[in-house]
Amino acid sequence: MFELYEIEQQFPDDRLTDIKGKIHSELSKYLSTESLPRNAEIAITAGSRGISNIVQILKETAAFLKDRGFKPFLVPAMGSHGRATAEGQIEVLRHLGITEETVGAEIRSSMEVQLLGHTPKGQPVYMDKNAYQADGILVINRVKAHTAFRGRVESGLSKMVTIGLGKIKGASFVHSDGALKMAENIEEVSSFALKNSPILMGLAIIENGYDETADIAGVTVENWHSREAELLNYSKAMMPSLPVDEIDLLLVEEMGKCFSGTGMDPNIIGRWRIDGVQEPEFPAVSKLAVLDLAEKSFGNAQGIGLADFTTQRLVDKMDRKSTYTNALTATYLRRAMLPMIFDSEQETVETAIYSLGPQVAKEMIKIVQIPNTLHLNRLFATCPVIEELKKSNRKFTIKGSHQMAFDENGDIQRKLTVHQYS
Repeated sequence: MFELYEIEQQFPDDRLTDIKGKIHSELSKYLSTESLPRNAEIAITAGSRGISNIVQILKETAAFLKDRGFKPFLVPAMGSHGRATAEGQIEVLRHLGITEETVGAEIRSSMEVQLLGHTPKGQPVYMDKNAYQADGILVINRVKAHTAFRGRVESGLSKMVTIGLGKIKGASFVHSDGALKMAENIEEVSSFALKNSPILMGLAIIENGYDETADIAGVTVENWHSREAELLNYSKAMMPSLPVDEIDLLLVEEMGKCFSGTGMDPNIIGRWRIDGVQEPEFPAVSKLAVLDLAEKSFGNAQGIGLADFTTQRLVDKMDRKSTYTNALTATYLRRAMLPMIFDSEQETVETAIYSLGPQVAKEMIKIVQIPNTLHLNRLFATCPVIEELKKSNRKFTIKGSHQMAFDENGDIQRKLTVHQYS
């Protein structure tokens, strides 16, 4: 069929080796506790994303606060995720390994929110009631490029305050103006919340191109947005990417919320699928087939609408309520619409290739196979991709080659998911 070359891409690999030491250093430096009463209760935000080392980060933060005589507790800060229920959000945390036992702190989950007021432009500002009623709030989140908009701050601390702590009510209002107003709304709402709630500081997590913790940085309330903007630029400089800008067929072995808030990161695949928002020029993926839904996505197939082809197996795993709740809250409905569905991976892939048209010579087709949109250091690609790579300044190594083939069940015989974390 096609000869696929296994290549290993090299990305920026800044890596934090002493996570505990860095957390304690940043908290010592930036956590202002003079105004806090003795035995103060401090809420720590815990999101729904698959962040590297998140259990250790939350555990060390809670331990630091306990050592200083405070009473930390965790608040699920994830907007409408977990079916927009208190129990569902605890379940999401549990699947991420975040429990009262692993972190050493109580988890208080509720969808009740407090209206803090309105921004100068009339946007209501909501906050999780448990967090608001605490003596202090410590906001923890990964800072990275957002999957639906561009702005000075995107996915990170400000979004955690605005959408995560805002629960489904806050998230719905912020999304209601559309993607073009998201950056503005997030900055304005978070600015209001910073002035009208007990937020003490932020702890920003930065990851490198290998999904590893590159740095953890304390952020003060006074310097919040400017510092987060700096950290966002640092994060973007380390983002992984596809090997070439133009691809005829992209095969994604798995999608899911554990890899991206949109199941497949639009920044990686070059597809936004948001009404009124222009698609990026590059990367340009002609056809995209996604083969499976990761177990750790727990049925949430948000982002399936970014694909052109998929398998019946993926659709069977889809929890429509969870997926639709996520899409309706975000207002990006096209991202939850189903692509063409086929019984096997073989039929899915062969149909995707057929859809390229008869004018495309087989030996010139650029196919790239990836495990998911988060782990891109190892991938499979056809010869035209390799030839283009050789002419670029990208750093990569060819590890071997094999023929694309399918087993008796119609599944692709060689997949990257078996060693994506090795």
